[in-house]
Amino acid sequence: EASMNHTTVVEFVLLGLTNSRHLEIILFLFLVIAYFLILLGNITVISITLVNHFLQTPMYYFLRNFALLEISFTSTFIPSTLYSLLTERKIISLPGCFLQMLLFFYLGTCTFFHVAAMSFDRYVAICRPLHYTTIMNNSFCLQLVLACWAVSFLLMFPPTIMIVQLPFCGPNVMNHFYCDTSLLLQLSCTDTGFIEGLMLSILIIIIPGTLVVTAVSYSCIITTILNIPSSTGRKKAFSTCSAHLMVVMIFYSTCIYRYIRPAQRGGQDSDKVLSFFFSVITQMLNPYIYSLRNNQVKQALKESMLKAFSSS
Repeated sequence: EASMNHTTVVEFVLLGLTNSRHLEIILFLFLVIAYFLILLGNITVISITLVNHFLQTPMYYFLRNFALLEISFTSTFIPSTLYSLLTERKIISLPGCFLQMLLFFYLGTCTFFHVAAMSFDRYVAICRPLHYTTIMNNSFCLQLVLACWAVSFLLMFPPTIMIVQLPFCGPNVMNHFYCDTSLLLQLSCTDTGFIEGLMLSILIIIIPGTLVVTAVSYSCIITTILNIPSSTGRKKAFSTCSAHLMVVMIFYSTCIYRYIRPAQRGGQDSDKVLSFFFSVITQMLNPYIYSLRNNQVKQALKESMLKAFSSS
């Protein structure tokens, strides 16, 4: 029997999204398109908000940072998932698994805080328009974004260090398409009750905590919109808000159901579907719903393309 301080497992087997080769090919094609759209949408948002001087406002500053976060987050697992779908090689090394787990949850945590920060920015813009430039000044926006990154790191770092030090003596099979923390803890050959409790406490701080900020912000926004005298103004504001809320609701509901409940032994196929929803589908929709359907962004894109064509 392996001693408790000696790790005998050197790699993990990720079963992936399906065991059907036919479905794997379809999934590969879908993921290639999804990843391309994620990269294209977010790179467009970053580029256009950097070069266009009309988009140098706090809202686009947050959207630019959010776009960078989206690219980083999806890049932690989509390229490796594509590789395993293409080659049918479903093995990941122990250090690779730890690194993927750390980056996935660190960047995922950042996403929650960024969504809350963006909803607060919209609240100030719509409900406190006269104080907007005073409250959302450059210094405060920078501090808010840095706080999102720093707090996420401080929350995720202690449990990650504990998980890295756990012994893994086998089995080494994970019913998932990336290194999932809850499944990784189940594979350890020691008691992980304390770490599981700590992880759940942290997730309760992160997910419902940021959801409260987002929900309160949007509630105030909707109340303010209802008081807009012109029906055209109301319709326009509701159109933007409803799209944001739809993405936020999908993202939060899938994450809450996936993580704020006891982990199922061995991992369930339904967990993989939920994970796929919040880690791929919502990420694919985000740049198009948050940024690229915005009239200012559309206008800036049109101008940039006209300028590019006229100079060529």
